[in-house]
Amino acid sequence: MRTADIWRDGTMRPADLAAAGSDARDDTGGFQPVVSGDRRRALRPEFARMDGILPASGHTDQNSGIVPGGRQRASGTGGADGGIVRPLGGSLPDGGPRFDQFVARNGYAWWYVDALSDDGQNGITIIAFIGSVFSPYYAFARRKGSADPLNHCAINVAIYRRRGSRWAMTERRRDAVSRAPDSFTVGPSNLSWDGKALTVRFDEMAVPIPGRLRGTVRVVPTAVTPHAFMLNENGRHQWWPIAPCARVQVRLDHPALRWQGDGYFDRNCGDAPLEQGFAHWQWARGAMRDGTAVLYEAKRRDGSRADLALTFDAQGRMQAFDPPPSVELRRTGWRMARQVRSEANASVVRTLEDAPFYARSVVSAQLLGEPVTLMHESLSLDRFRMPVVQAMLPFRMPRR
Repeated sequence: MRTADIWRDGTMRPADLAAAGSDARDDTGGFQPVVSGDRRRALRPEFARMDGILPASGHTDQNSGIVPGGRQRASGTGGADGGIVRPLGGSLPDGGPRFDQFVARNGYAWWYVDALSDDGQNGITIIAFIGSVFSPYYAFARRKGSADPLNHCAINVAIYRRRGSRWAMTERRRDAVSRAPDSFTVGPSNLSWDGKALTVRFDEMAVPIPGRLRGTVRVVPTAVTPHAFMLNENGRHQWWPIAPCARVQVRLDHPALRWQGDGYFDRNCGDAPLEQGFAHWQWARGAMRDGTAVLYEAKRRDGSRADLALTFDAQGRMQAFDPPPSVELRRTGWRMARQVRSEANASVVRTLEDAPFYARSVVSAQLLGEPVTLMHESLSLDRFRMPVVQAMLPFRMPRR
């Protein structure tokens, strides 16, 4: 797919984003290219116990309860009792994401895209929020009583490049939001699914340095998975890796930039605030020679853990593997702890975001006998709840 033009003919609505400086301390002048090697993996058989558990993609009217016998553990430290496969909700008949799904009061849903360019020089993340989980305004509304998630929506776009990063995340009220089964619009920005690909058109203002961030991103999955996971025992938080393997094409008008690369697309949703369910987590995904590896490790509020180590091939087939030991990475400027699973030494190639409660990084590691470049995130929800952190957030997340 690397040589194919994944764009269809048609008009492109401009979009806009703003600039925030990159973290020069960890900037190596670009990202480490994804490196492939001979695959010597000792994978467990492909979820044989899931036969009859995973529904055919596209069903939206299934019972949301846990399927009996639906547990599948990713073995290793802590056990993956949070990796319970459940019937997939929130999907269209073609198996794609459904944007008009119900979101409970005080709850949330987000759709996440990331990609790294083939030349290792550029990156992008896009997160479309209903009930913005990191919003200080939504947190305040919840403290006052029941809060409407549709009154706290945002499309976050972050551009990472050699000449500096740009970040935009403007929260908007429900009168600036519209939804259909195959589209989600927040102010001047929009996500749409055409049955084969996701197109994101954005026109936002960057912070803290004002400036346009406008462009179009097209995400073409090699396959859409039917696998959804409960991240806690009561099912209040769920994760669906919609397209672990995808090709992404980025066309920016402001700043002017064009590139392609391997990407990833997922959805998280829940009917309670994220910080009520979890204390912290580490997450990573990386393109490998035959697919994508995903590591998801979370500590729940009750002290138990949800740990997953999975690979997905280009057809969306999933396998669990025994995760290697955890490797401590250099702390961020805000002293955020970072760890990653790796069979050999691991290191931070570049810190993309360095916030008091959150870090996004490009990390070099080794999984299943293969060098891999990971998009990695560390999240501390204990820090997020601190009043001083809540007071800082409006400078990065304005509300209109």
